[in-house]
Amino acid sequence: MKDAALDKFDIGSYAHRALLATGLGLLLAHSMSSMAQERDALQGDRIGYVLTNKFWSIYRGDEAEECPDGYNDGPREQYNKLYPNDGSERTLMETQLAREAEVWFPTLSLEQYPFYDSQGTVAKGLNLDGLIDEKNDYRSPDGVPGIDNQFNRAMRCVAGYGTPDAYMSFFENRVMHDDEFGRIVIELTDVESIENDAQVTLTLYRGMDGLMLDAAGQNFLPYSTQRVDYRWGQEFIYSMEGTIVDGVLTTEPVDIVIPWPVTFSLSGAMIIYEARFELALSKEGATGLLGGYTDIENWYRHSNQGWSTHHQSYGQLSQPSVYRALYRLADGRPDPQTGEFTAISSSVEVDFKQTFIVHPSELSANN
Repeated sequence: MKDAALDKFDIGSYAHRALLATGLGLLLAHSMSSMAQERDALQGDRIGYVLTNKFWSIYRGDEAEECPDGYNDGPREQYNKLYPNDGSERTLMETQLAREAEVWFPTLSLEQYPFYDSQGTVAKGLNLDGLIDEKNDYRSPDGVPGIDNQFNRAMRCVAGYGTPDAYMSFFENRVMHDDEFGRIVIELTDVESIENDAQVTLTLYRGMDGLMLDAAGQNFLPYSTQRVDYRWGQEFIYSMEGTIVDGVLTTEPVDIVIPWPVTFSLSGAMIIYEARFELALSKEGATGLLGGYTDIENWYRHSNQGWSTHHQSYGQLSQPSVYRALYRLADGRPDPQTGEFTAISSSVEVDFKQTFIVHPSELSANN
């Protein structure tokens, strides 16, 4: 009996050791496979991503809390208040042309109708100034204090930006997808790991190729190829130093100009001061925020060039009213002469797919 029990014990121990060895083997194989996949994704010591979606970070929480007075009037509503149908005789110069002139030559004078800022306390974004201002700063959806995003305060109660189906989000991305001028790529270099790395360099470029879609034409796919435009895209090349901690890349602030096409196949660019990225990285993509202080004059001219008063009416966006709101809430880039702020804290939600970036020198070497 004793020998049988020992035999049974030996068999069990052997099975236990075999199972343990198998588990360790699978764990080691998975670890080696993950390391191999990361090495493949890194393309040596670098990895590239191409932008597939972007839109201004507008937090759409409780509408009653954020916009208790409702959404702001647009051009048509304001026009009817200025020039009611009361039988008065008015000339075209005094009405339509006067309003259109104000669109292109706005002032900071008081208006006869109110503009509703967002009253919410939560918004997406980054702490741009390193401070916590309980009065003006937001908290992030995760409860992080000190979020600087005055653009959200100005635009949340503008229907074209603040509603759940904000049409500006659709059209801005549609133009970017269809127009190679707006192809933004980032390349991380000197990368040892996309999980943790004490020092990497992020370089912004303008790409030259289209985005790769799945067979249904609905979703963007990783592992496409993007050639870098060094000829016409020099003004869009910028480098930022950064670190990766637990798979999240954070970069140091740099003033940048990024391609931002507008409707009707018009090229355009956005000036963002002290811009910095916060991106969750993977071997297939990256997602997160591009934060900084957006130049107000640049943003306003860009908006008007891309969208006529007629089209902005769809989203109840009154250009002169928004112009006043942006300057009233501005908090960045003070004018050296007057001290008045000329830029507004903002954040852009961005999604990238991993891409193989090809530089002209690499093309020449392969020919």
